[in-house]
Amino acid sequence: MSTFSALVLSLPTRNSTVRMRVWRALKGTGCGVLRDGVYLLPRDAPTVPVFPEVEAQVRSASGFAMIVDLEFKTPQQLDHARKLFDRSREYGALVDRIHGAKASLAKLGKRKAGTVSQRAQRSFDELAAIDYFPGEAKLQAQDALQALQVESSRLDSKGEPHALRGRVKRAKPGRYRGRVWATRKAPWIDRLASAWLIKRFIDKDARFEWIDAPRDCPRNAVGFDFDGAEFTHVGSRVTFEVLLFSFGLEADPALASIGSAVHFLDAGGIPMADARGLETILRGIREKARTDDERASKAFGVFDYFYAAYRSS
Repeated sequence: MSTFSALVLSLPTRNSTVRMRVWRALKGTGCGVLRDGVYLLPRDAPTVPVFPEVEAQVRSASGFAMIVDLEFKTPQQLDHARKLFDRSREYGALVDRIHGAKASLAKLGKRKAGTVSQRAQRSFDELAAIDYFPGEAKLQAQDALQALQVESSRLDSKGEPHALRGRVKRAKPGRYRGRVWATRKAPWIDRLASAWLIKRFIDKDARFEWIDAPRDCPRNAVGFDFDGAEFTHVGSRVTFEVLLFSFGLEADPALASIGSAVHFLDAGGIPMADARGLETILRGIREKARTDDERASKAFGVFDYFYAAYRSS
């Protein structure tokens, strides 16, 4: 049977400061309460080291505290212990908050919508970290969180180009040297990745124009990632993937890995292990950057690191 650590304590009644500190510390561990003054954690829980700290605090305040190991002998006893860690209500409250946040996203605007999504993710991660016996409630919360993130991404992607039919054509690289490249303002995943690809592998002297609408594209500029652009979505390929193929870069496995992450974040489909991490970093850049040029510059550094990591693996 599973072994648990148990903290048994009795606090001095008059020391309210110590009582509050102990209560906060124990709450943060996600421990179960077997009975008043007896607190349980699975032996392998990452928060177990808090127990000795609390024990020392209580003893220094002239209280009683000791840590013992408990091993339950029957399945019924173990089931009773596990129920002490049931997070269903907490997940339910989180799901309610997520649903409320999702309903209000459209009114918040893109920047605040991204912040709301990040906060929901943090709340989920904090709860999941102390969910030692996860079940259906966690899965439901994950589904609700994913729906919130999809809706947040949809707001980010308003104005996304419609995919063209047909095949992607090979480009003549010599025609795309020292050009102005134009795309929509407030660049996000696909546009940031595409701009990085252009600058690093296609046109090292590229300059970028961030436009309000396709009609604002400068006459001699190369447009990308908007309806009517020279390079945009084709079939199932997002703009980054179209550029890869157009300029014969698709055989580079590191670029292909980045393309998989960009595709998943921009259009959905097959999950890619590093995609959410990439998205989180880019969201942080969006929160801090004051201009589109600054956003792109900082994002280029991120893609450089991802490319270097994939090249070395």
